Amino acid sequence: MCRYNSDNTHRSLQLGGPSWAVPLGRRDSTTASLSEANADLPPPSLNLDQLIKAFGKKQLSPRDLTALSGAHTIGFSQCVNFRDHIYNGTNIDPAFATLRKRNCPAVAPTGDSNLAPFDVQTQLVFDNAYYRNLVAKRGLLHSDQELFNGASQDALVQLYVANPSLFASDFVAAMIKMGNIGPLTGTAGQIRRNCRVVNN
Repeated sequence: MCRYNSDNTHRSLQLGGPSWAVPLGRRDSTTASLSEANADLPPPSLNLDQLIKAFGKKQLSPRDLTALSGAHTIGFSQCVNFRDHIYNGTNIDPAFATLRKRNCPAVAPTGDSNLAPFDVQTQLVFDNAYYRNLVAKRGLLHSDQELFNGASQDALVQLYVANPSLFASDFVAAMIKMGNIGPLTGTAGQIRRNCRVVNN
């Protein structure tokens, strides 16, 4: 039986983050669709109210939103996703904006695919630095910085800065909750023997 989301918990643990027990036997689709996979991903241009609504449609709370966004403590984003924020954003540290402009020209499509780390300090470590960046107005995406911009999630972001263990436990709870969204039932899909491939 396939351990649903086992790759994510393994990757988190390898990078210094938390691990979590994942249910056995979740049914997976026998086909894949890039357009469907991307259809519900919130774009980086959303404001906080829009983010809360988008996550709410999936029965994820504002706390889940803020905890799950902490996954941006690792990884990179393309210039096309953060260009508007670094050139036109009003809630961004000027020195950080200048740093990011070095690899992200103002005029599209030049440099659209150039990469920048979500977290300058510890881009390959799963920690709470993402939230420290938000407090310093160094969120890479506009949607990142919306979590700390004088509104409802500011206090939670500050809690995650002060208490990494709270962030880790909330992240785990939100990942498990997200993993239970819209499971296939009955004869739909299949329980894979290998998570990465459809059964023969």
